[in-house]
Amino acid sequence: MWRYLKRLVIGKPLKTMDEGGQALTKFKALALLSSDALSSVAYGTEQITTVLITLSAAALMYQLYVAALVLILLFAITMSYRQIIRAYPSGGGAYVVASTNWGRPAGLVAGGSLLVDYMLTVAVSVTSGTEAITSAVPFLGHYQVLIAVLIVVAIMALNLRGMRESASFLTFPVYFFIIMIIGMILWGIMNIASGNLTYHASAAIGGPVQGMTLVLFFRAFSSGSSSLTGVEAISNAVPNFKRPKRRNAANTLAIMAIVLAVFFGGITYLSYYLGIKPQADNTVLSQIASAVFGHGLFYYLLQLSTALILAVAANTGFSAFPILAYNLAKDKFLPHAYMDRGDRLGYSNGIISLAVGAIVLIFIFHGKTTLLIPLYAVGVFVPFTLSQSGMIVHWLRERGQWWGLKAAVNLLGALISLVLVVFLFALHFGNVWPYLVVMPLLLYMFYRIHVHYNRVAAQLRVVAKEKAELHDYDGATVIVLVSNVTRVTAAAVNYARSIGDYVIAMHVSFDENPEKEHKTAAEFKSTFPDVRFVDIHSSYRSIATPTLRFCDVIAKRAAERNFSTTVLVPQFVPKKPWQNILHNQTSLRLRAVLNSRENIIVSTYNYHLKE
Repeated sequence: MWRYLKRLVIGKPLKTMDEGGQALTKFKALALLSSDALSSVAYGTEQITTVLITLSAAALMYQLYVAALVLILLFAITMSYRQIIRAYPSGGGAYVVASTNWGRPAGLVAGGSLLVDYMLTVAVSVTSGTEAITSAVPFLGHYQVLIAVLIVVAIMALNLRGMRESASFLTFPVYFFIIMIIGMILWGIMNIASGNLTYHASAAIGGPVQGMTLVLFFRAFSSGSSSLTGVEAISNAVPNFKRPKRRNAANTLAIMAIVLAVFFGGITYLSYYLGIKPQADNTVLSQIASAVFGHGLFYYLLQLSTALILAVAANTGFSAFPILAYNLAKDKFLPHAYMDRGDRLGYSNGIISLAVGAIVLIFIFHGKTTLLIPLYAVGVFVPFTLSQSGMIVHWLRERGQWWGLKAAVNLLGALISLVLVVFLFALHFGNVWPYLVVMPLLLYMFYRIHVHYNRVAAQLRVVAKEKAELHDYDGATVIVLVSNVTRVTAAAVNYARSIGDYVIAMHVSFDENPEKEHKTAAEFKSTFPDVRFVDIHSSYRSIATPTLRFCDVIAKRAAERNFSTTVLVPQFVPKKPWQNILHNQTSLRLRAVLNSRENIIVSTYNYHLKE
């Protein structure tokens, strides 16, 4: 039943040679990897105006200057990540760049930051989309957390089906949003040019604003820079593109940056021109759409497109997180399970882990994650700083054509990103302090995993090289665990006699039914008179503890005779897999406790039922 349900949800397995068919074109990659970045324009300008309005309405004039600085940073980041795509096409983005140029610790800081940030991406995007849904249908407000969790599960299932299907599904909401925002900006500018939209700005450009400070300006800048989250996703997912991978990924990044710049700049200009002020119950984007389109069909279509892209923006995280986790696992800083491909050729364990992490965040913050946006930004701009400064080191080492100009662009982006990180901590510390707790814990986990893999590798290499020191045994002792005398027991004892020089059958008896235990002993001895039968009494109804003690004693005696010790655990296997839940799992528990002994070999004898 599980297998059929899995096929229904995920689809039939794909052959490894089908991987090329799952690669992304630029058209689909833009939908799959840019939804997070593009959706951020729905709240980027609002984040700026929310800070500036705390001073006065006249201070909203500075949103144009803040937007200009954000666009300069976008240009520097885009150029930097285009260089990263060409120099490091294996994916991993900031993690690979920082590791290569600044060393492993810096790389792990970048990688850990992005892992957490992608979980925040999913949580913030899904809850934002859920809020749009509950605003339109108020009676669903009580189910906001449930709706958000269901959306995460749905997007997870979509990604488990493969990149091609998830990209096809996302094509409509992403391009629908692009068309509606372009239409709103063009229609707004045309109406401004024709005089149909009245100038309502609170202050003229360049006019004096009393009380404006550099700290307030950078606070608005740090809030508005949340519009740039998601820009790095394409550099993390280069292996997912069709050939030539580097060129297609770099061109997709350029297209996304141009669209994002036009959207962010256009929305901010319309917000200033129309004198839009942030409201608790009406978003800045909604107010602009209302002024440009009126409350007609196009207004509601834009609201629908905004809700859709906010809900699916989480998919950017699902596309980039598995590749980043793969690179960390390849370097032995995450479990190797993240390197395994699923039935549909995606890194399924990374996809599932991301979904679980996002759901945990949604429950912790009760589906309201707006206060996490500064933390969300820190998770992106720390890697931005490390990757762009790392590219400066790369160009100083590699040189090449126009390397000085390229390094200058990286320097500009690194400096602005560094200043932004400083201001995020200085001005939003109440929201970003968890970063200082989470990152040391992540780094500790990375290093513990790395140490484990190195120790395992060292021990396995020693065994492979020192074949001459392998132990030669003079014989074998086999202990067969017996619950009662059945065909399973008989077959297991018969097999034990074929591999062992000395066979012992061990049975654990309880107080409840002594007559039954005596009957079991008598029946076994009559069936196998040449096999020693040992009955261990357990007053506390425990099987594992007396079994382990007995096997320890036998193993010690066997070692004195230079014999190996094997414990054979018989079990029957039902014809239907689901029937396993109808039987106890004693053999599983016994194997678990016996595996703790290095001088005991644990083996399972399976007896398959026919009906």
